[in-house]
Amino acid sequence: MSDRSSSLSRRNFIRLSGMTSAALTIGYFMPALGNGKPVILSGEQAAAAGIDLTAWVRIDSSGLVTIFSHRAEMGQGAYQSIPQIVAEELEVDLAKVKVEFAQGHPSKYGSQITGGSSTVRGSFKSLLNAGASAREMLIAAAASNWKVVASECYASEGVVYHRPSGKKAGYGELVEKAATLVPPAIVPLKARKEYKFIGKALPRLDNPDKINGKAVFGIDFTLPGMKYAVVERNPRFHGKVKSFNDKKARAVKGVIDVIKVEMPVFSGIREGIAVIADNTWAALKARKLLEIEWDDTGFEKVSTESLFKRMRDDLAKPGLTQKALGDPVRFFDKAEKKLDLVYETPYESHSAMEPLNCTALYTDDKIQVWGPIQGPDWIQSDIAGRFKLAPEKVEVTMTFLGGGFGRKAFTDYPMEAVLISKAIKAPVQVIWTREDDMTQGPFRPGAVYGCKAVLQGDRVNALEIKLSGQNMDHQWTPNPDKMDYNRSTTEGWLEPFFESIPNYRFADLPTESPVPVMWWRSVYSSTNSFAFESFWDEMAATAGKDPLAFRKSHIGGDHDRYHKLIDKVKEVTAWDKRSKGYGVAFAECFGSIIGEVVQVSRKGDNGISIDKVTVVIDCGWYVNPTIIRQQVEGSIIMALGAATVHATNFKDGKAVETNFHQYKLPRLPETPEIEVIIMENEEKAGGVGEPTLPPLAPALCNAIFDLTGKRIRKLPFSLSNLPEA
Repeated sequence: MSDRSSSLSRRNFIRLSGMTSAALTIGYFMPALGNGKPVILSGEQAAAAGIDLTAWVRIDSSGLVTIFSHRAEMGQGAYQSIPQIVAEELEVDLAKVKVEFAQGHPSKYGSQITGGSSTVRGSFKSLLNAGASAREMLIAAAASNWKVVASECYASEGVVYHRPSGKKAGYGELVEKAATLVPPAIVPLKARKEYKFIGKALPRLDNPDKINGKAVFGIDFTLPGMKYAVVERNPRFHGKVKSFNDKKARAVKGVIDVIKVEMPVFSGIREGIAVIADNTWAALKARKLLEIEWDDTGFEKVSTESLFKRMRDDLAKPGLTQKALGDPVRFFDKAEKKLDLVYETPYESHSAMEPLNCTALYTDDKIQVWGPIQGPDWIQSDIAGRFKLAPEKVEVTMTFLGGGFGRKAFTDYPMEAVLISKAIKAPVQVIWTREDDMTQGPFRPGAVYGCKAVLQGDRVNALEIKLSGQNMDHQWTPNPDKMDYNRSTTEGWLEPFFESIPNYRFADLPTESPVPVMWWRSVYSSTNSFAFESFWDEMAATAGKDPLAFRKSHIGGDHDRYHKLIDKVKEVTAWDKRSKGYGVAFAECFGSIIGEVVQVSRKGDNGISIDKVTVVIDCGWYVNPTIIRQQVEGSIIMALGAATVHATNFKDGKAVETNFHQYKLPRLPETPEIEVIIMENEEKAGGVGEPTLPPLAPALCNAIFDLTGKRIRKLPFSLSNLPEA
């Protein structure tokens, strides 16, 4: 099972994992660094073979179940969903379950990135099997003790019972015996109709500690002798420190040192001056007193206007084809019924409520990192690679995250903390202010879409959609392959649409820009869907068809799942009896299919009020409906902000918006009623945290057209003063 020559004794395994001797521990062994089919092993087996287990499930002599979560908790509910899955098959009360975050370790856990709405859909089967395996081992231990047949026994709420005699034993009494057994190769799993926990709206395990203040977020973490640092970084994303004067800064009480520091950002380096102090306030005060001259030689000082002009101009180019069928171009010139439209979406800041922060300790023996981190395996790999260390020499420990949205999966801020710790030879917590967080990026890329279509009767005969915007993948190397197209150009598009359109082409036009860009909640779907679903509405209007019926007519009859979703949208919104002011949009991404309807009414002379948003989500197999509703509501509000309230702009090569007085967020009075309907089926588990964001903007703009006749093709726009048609 393992090619490791060394082995761990059970005694050392127990010592290293912090377990008591009376404990049942099982987990997964991932062959070939996570490639291949995982194998369930007990702690005894793993110790004997010298194998590191993956996400452990541990039951101690008190009956307490500890689950080591390999994914971050940033509000999306992994801290609840993972134990809820395990507890279902383990047959244990959730009140007796606690969760601990696992350290970054890709060879043990495979991908640990909390992104792409992948936590449940990527691991639910493994977690179910882990819980069921532990259950069967406990039943076998009880049967052995009682000298009865295991099939006469069953488990419920942390207790094993013997049906004929009525004997019973708690899990804690059985763990020592169970730990000596071999996990079963095949375990029976429940049918969904038998679930006690899965599918139920159970309260979140992390709620109490978040309410009473016990939950440790990155900024709460402390170490003995820890120092605090803030960094004044180059405001133009790239460039060097030409000179600096730190005399006034060093005079501030509590300041320990002022040093130059580098932070890797993709393939480049961003320089800055770090102020290290005994406390945060001293560091912040001193930073304001720094006198720095920046060298921005060779840096293009872009503006919002110049960036979007570049993107619009690029639409005249053919672009790089990602996906195509037939020859749509030959239909455009002579067609009688055609459209040629452009849609624009802005750059956006992630603006998580908890700004970036990270704690690091560099020593000669190892490097340790603690903080709000979405991808501990990525951070471990990045730091190990840069310092030329074995991955085992880098320990990355997750805290709770106060939001992430993709930004806290990046490697820049942990590396910066490690470099400062190395320089000062002490543990340090580097804290970013809101202004740092908003102006430094990376940002969601702005985008411009050129959309052309030819209709024959009430059918789409030819379609071409070009995405003009920055390709995130082109930043990782100084000399990217400019012919490498964006593989997310069709992200968000309903798959059956490809089958119904005989001629189509989706193309990428990579924009050259020095602005660093990266994943933002739902990635390219967040911008793609605005163009896709706005364009579907405009095609429906050109065809003289109802927008919902028009979409459905372009989905083949063998796609029952999609038809059921559309029918549900139609039913719950009373679509056929609707008044003016209804807009619909769909998206397919991260394994889920979404339909959204927005209802609007007039407010004042030229304003709009959003009265209701109805979301129908088909995420297949799911865990907790309350968490789904929470995630949907958060996605809708975030999408609403990006559509109507905020954007990141640039002037003279710098971000303009520095805090929430400029980058405003939707307020409670601006938040509409949100109804969430979850489709029930036996489909594979899909994502929840991201897929419902993309359809909101197009559904809203389609509703505004339905009410006013005005088409909105550029975001953001003001609800209180609509742009001219």
